[in-house]
Amino acid sequence: MELIINLMQQMSVYMVLAYLLSKTPIFMPLMAISDRLSHKLMAYVVFSMFCILGTYFGQQIHDAIANTRAIGAVMGGLLGGPVVGFFVGLTGGLHRYSLGGFTDLACAVSTTAEGLIGGLLHLYLVRKGQQSLLFRPSIVFAVTLVAELVQMSLLLLIAKPFDQALVLVNAIAAPMILANSIGAAMFMSIIVDRKTIFEKYSAAFSSKALKIAERSVGVLHNGFNQTTSEQIATIIHQETGVGAVSITDREKILAFTGIGADHHLPGTYISSSYTRQAIESGELVYIDGGHSPYACSLSESCKLGSVLVIPLKDGDSQVIGSIKLYEPKRKLFSAINLTMGEGIARLLSNQILTGRFLHQQSLLTEAELKLLRAQVNPHFLFNALNTISAVIRREPDKARELIQHLSTFFRTNLRQKQELIPLQQELKQLNAYLKLEHARFADRMDVSIDIDPSLATIRLPSFTLQPLVENAIKHGISQMMEAGSIQISGFYSDNHIILQVEDNAGLYQPDIQTEGLGTHIVDKRLKNQFGDEFGLTMTYKTEQWTRATVTLPGDLSHA
Repeated sequence: MELIINLMQQMSVYMVLAYLLSKTPIFMPLMAISDRLSHKLMAYVVFSMFCILGTYFGQQIHDAIANTRAIGAVMGGLLGGPVVGFFVGLTGGLHRYSLGGFTDLACAVSTTAEGLIGGLLHLYLVRKGQQSLLFRPSIVFAVTLVAELVQMSLLLLIAKPFDQALVLVNAIAAPMILANSIGAAMFMSIIVDRKTIFEKYSAAFSSKALKIAERSVGVLHNGFNQTTSEQIATIIHQETGVGAVSITDREKILAFTGIGADHHLPGTYISSSYTRQAIESGELVYIDGGHSPYACSLSESCKLGSVLVIPLKDGDSQVIGSIKLYEPKRKLFSAINLTMGEGIARLLSNQILTGRFLHQQSLLTEAELKLLRAQVNPHFLFNALNTISAVIRREPDKARELIQHLSTFFRTNLRQKQELIPLQQELKQLNAYLKLEHARFADRMDVSIDIDPSLATIRLPSFTLQPLVENAIKHGISQMMEAGSIQISGFYSDNHIILQVEDNAGLYQPDIQTEGLGTHIVDKRLKNQFGDEFGLTMTYKTEQWTRATVTLPGDLSHA
């Protein structure tokens, strides 16, 4: 009983060391089963140390040492695998062998065997996909008990003289089996508790981060300004629970919500030295109110007692502003909010960058559309006016009708500001264009339109069909001596929507016309809107036909 008490006391010291070590980064690799070499090396170092400490903490008895060395060996094998377990046991065994005594060789062999036993169980459970059982204290208790029984058997087999070994085993077997089995189970409990805390911390962090990301996504796509900053500041304040949140650009406060909102007013210039320091250096500034005294630059009676200032950066790592998290004087920053602050800053920086990119892309698309209209209008207007001039004396009523169509075409053109319009609206504008072109070519041009009625309300980029029809006229039937025809069709095919413009001239020249501005812009706009698998393709059969095919998603939204 005295030996049991002594071993339990030694084991208690052992557990205190394990608990203190669990608070350090060294313990992190022990909380997960990993094949990374760095993690295995760390497991070897940590458990070899405990293996050796178990010997030093042991008690001399009958020229031998009653000890808790088995805890380190078995744990090393369980968490590191058979190779780590073998080398942990070997290291602890060689250290014990160096101390001498009639059981030195038996202890060296048995300690190595204990590490292997833990490692073999590790290998078995991992292969079965049940590695979670390795962290169960009851499993650890059982495997350590078996390992200690093996050790006692090896002592009887190897240690000489046998009679002295038998006396020793009778004296130490029960205390060591009990102390080591309980100790290993308690060691694993410490690891499991630490693992649980870490997972809860990570879950809380992830949950807050995901909620902030979910609620803020798309807000800054409308620009980094006072309105969007106020929305973001409110979201962060609600989700983190900090005392206050502020967002600034390089010069002014854009948003402030929470404690102190009565004197930290949006639109006022930055007066805080902490904020200016973070913006100028591009580095995080944390004023905890203790070691780093906090003083509000706007009000002596301000209730805020600490602040975390994180710079916001654009894609070129240039600081464009800051986000600040505050806590009141009575409350310290939680570790999760300190860590999350940097994550929030990166999130907002990326959203600002994305917003700027989308804005630039929108400007580019608008410029391309204006360029496409500019390309259409001049020569079309010239041709239309010539046509009206030619018929105005002979057929004044028809001339008035053509002027109405010309007016409709340009009115629609000028008013069209939407990127996506219903197909029926695109066809209305196209019809006005065709009326004028038909008057120009008289009986030399025949146009047929066959569009599935269900496609009338699908939304597609404006000026998709008109440039293709113009192309068919300009590079097709206008070059023919005989009558020409244009077929415009729309239908579903293989879960896609297909729009086609086909002429019977067959004068398409790939080397020249694939770089045509109109068709190039149409294809690019379709790909930008729907993806690279969609867009415009040109096919032809020389002197027979030319076909422009627009492929769109089959699930387009309707007007």
